[in-house]
Amino acid sequence: MTSPTVRRRRLSAELRRRRVQAGMTLSDVADVLEWSPAKLGHIETGIRKWPSVMEVSALLKLYGVTGGQREAILTMVRESRLRPWWTEYEDVISSAYVGNEAGAVAIDTYAGMVVPDLLQVPEYTAALARSQGYDETGVERMVAAFLKRQEVLDRDSLERYHAVVEEDALRRVSGDPELLHAQLRRLIDLGRGHDRVVIRLLPTSAGLHAGSAGPFTVLEFDEGEASLAFVEATHGGGIVESEDAVAACQEVWRRLTAAASSPEATLTTLKRLSLLT
Repeated sequence: MTSPTVRRRRLSAELRRRRVQAGMTLSDVADVLEWSPAKLGHIETGIRKWPSVMEVSALLKLYGVTGGQREAILTMVRESRLRPWWTEYEDVISSAYVGNEAGAVAIDTYAGMVVPDLLQVPEYTAALARSQGYDETGVERMVAAFLKRQEVLDRDSLERYHAVVEEDALRRVSGDPELLHAQLRRLIDLGRGHDRVVIRLLPTSAGLHAGSAGPFTVLEFDEGEASLAFVEATHGGGIVESEDAVAACQEVWRRLTAAASSPEATLTTLKRLSLLT
């Protein structure tokens, strides 16, 4: 089963498709079921996150959906209502983002002046959490959440994880040789030994580049579902869904990868830096 977050979005799209296929408007459905149009609109847009099995059953009956198709949609309802692990860590991670990350088949990420989350060693995550003002309980929770997130890299349904890492992100921890060495070894091990992980180093010599506006991640999904982007900001960032905005992020990504070192050259540089620590 994929992420409940992704299931909810697919459920909303499927219910909207079935209504249109039945030739009904939001008002038509609301009148028959004696619901408010806003309630149905919330279900179809995903704003209302957990429609009940009873509510969806009523919609499917109205739309004439029966048999195996009905059961498949009701299964999706039940799966979308499951409480995923990341809701326990909403004080240290973005639940909206992680829910989509957990169901993505491809992830392209640029983290700016830090090492991307899924590539961090625990010591790096802890240092980052402290720099962001977390107390020691928060630090421990952030480390635990990041370690759990990193299991995505070993999920069979993940086809590609591609990261552009700033050379300066590594140089910023050069004052702690043990931490830098541990982080370099993880990057080397993943880049050399994980067939789904591609790492490109963006050298300081590249100067100003397309990613100067800030960190972002593009997520791709299966079943023909549209890609999403997550754009980071001081307030925590947000999900970007519009086709034009996602396309703009993808264009920045293409320009970043063109400016970055090849995966092979990246490994060579990382090994050299590791020997120096």
